[in-house]
Amino acid sequence: MSGWSERQLAMLREMGIRLWATPAAPEPVPVSVAVEPADALPPSPALGPRAMGVETMDWPALREAVVSCTACKLCKGRTQTVFGVGHENAHWMVVGEGPGEQEDRQGEPFVGKSGQLLDNMLRANGPPPAGGGGPAHSVYIANSVKCRPPGNRNPEPDELAQCEPFLIRQVALVKPRIILAMGRFAVQSLLRSSEPIGRLRGRVHRYQGVPLVVTYHPAYLLRNLDDKGKAWDDLCLAVQTLRGLAPPA
Repeated sequence: MSGWSERQLAMLREMGIRLWATPAAPEPVPVSVAVEPADALPPSPALGPRAMGVETMDWPALREAVVSCTACKLCKGRTQTVFGVGHENAHWMVVGEGPGEQEDRQGEPFVGKSGQLLDNMLRANGPPPAGGGGPAHSVYIANSVKCRPPGNRNPEPDELAQCEPFLIRQVALVKPRIILAMGRFAVQSLLRSSEPIGRLRGRVHRYQGVPLVVTYHPAYLLRNLDDKGKAWDDLCLAVQTLRGLAPPA
């Protein structure tokens, strides 16, 4: 089978994606055609008092600010904050929604079955999960909110707003070349959009000038197996977009 290694095909089978049995090389996606204009996005809200200074923090200061944050009620039920993992100058950045029970215990995003699925997707057609090699072959993974919502409920608007400055600063420090937004709350935080994932996926958006591809959260894919193929298409779009960018200066 041309185009895919045996290792990639084995990972696709593990993910439950079988539509690539006779793969063909994907047509390049011209980024300039697919990109949403940055000025179409509503402006971010003003930072609250507890977020002052976040925009100038380095990595150690930002991590400490997240650990000590009590700006919303999520701090009362957390075991620990979930800051982010990966290469701090990675070309890839994956943004999820919020920590679940296992993430809250371990202090890392995307662990458990959701993390395994994400790892398989990245290994098959993207960078190694959460690091490995230099920036061009690495990924940084973070969530929209840094504390677990009780009972794994959806994060509320004020909780997303309080954590937003932390995520904005993480993106600014990483300086990724491509962002993969996984799930509707990641989309709300980054694109300021309440549109359904199904309407936003399949094209390239922009966040602070960085190409951004929208896709489903791995937890959703574990419950909706038929959409795994769509998520694979989204990842392929991100890969094609990154390959089409000019080399970094």
